[in-house]
Amino acid sequence: MYRIFITGSSEGLGLMAGQLLVEQGHSVVLHARNAARARDAKAALPGAEAVVTGDVATIAGARSVAGEANTLGRFDAVIHNVAVGYREPHRIETEDGLPHVFAVNVIAPYILTALIERPARLVYLSSALHHHAQARFDDLLWETRRWDGTEAYSESKLYNAMFAFAVARHWPGVLSNALEPGWVKTRMGGPTATDDMRQAHLTQAWLAADEAAGRVSGEYFYHMERRSPNPDTRDPALQELLLSRCAEITGIPFPSATDR
Repeated sequence: MYRIFITGSSEGLGLMAGQLLVEQGHSVVLHARNAARARDAKAALPGAEAVVTGDVATIAGARSVAGEANTLGRFDAVIHNVAVGYREPHRIETEDGLPHVFAVNVIAPYILTALIERPARLVYLSSALHHHAQARFDDLLWETRRWDGTEAYSESKLYNAMFAFAVARHWPGVLSNALEPGWVKTRMGGPTATDDMRQAHLTQAWLAADEAAGRVSGEYFYHMERRSPNPDTRDPALQELLLSRCAEITGIPFPSATDR
């Protein structure tokens, strides 16, 4: 049996992955943005061990979630599922001065990875849209460009895959992988999505707990099959730039392999 923490799991694919993992006999801790959503999550998955509550849109909130998760003890795997979508019509700024999409999709996984006690496996959800994105470290926070919600989301998913591979390179003792679940009819995906909902939650559960997946790190998947990611994600120089910018923004250095 594995203990698995799934961020952003009060509904949608995160909850579906949690339900599958509980059915397989694993212990699952869910995460919800607030108390009301936590109650809904627990009602939807009464077999969950616990629900961690906190809004990861802020640096302080993400720190709090990491702290609460650590009080529950070490996890065997963490699935970084939390995200917001591409429909934000303008640049919504968080209290930290960051674009909301970037704060939730990029900074939150960075903070949680850096501060949660290191598990054996890390799983990061990317998107097919990352294949067409370009790393824009010249305007990472959309301070000079005209806002484009789809492009901002696509870039964030590029950074998710890039981060997964950076973690795999820095922490050889951890299995760190990324995946795209497909464009499916969730609240984020919308009603016109065309991909197979029955497949959308399987890969993250498989990477988190399956024995066969326990031999794979630094790879990208779609429906439990390896797929080539955007080449930018494999560039060590870009990976290091992403880690350094996230550390600068959060004030949290990325831990070395020997830190803990």
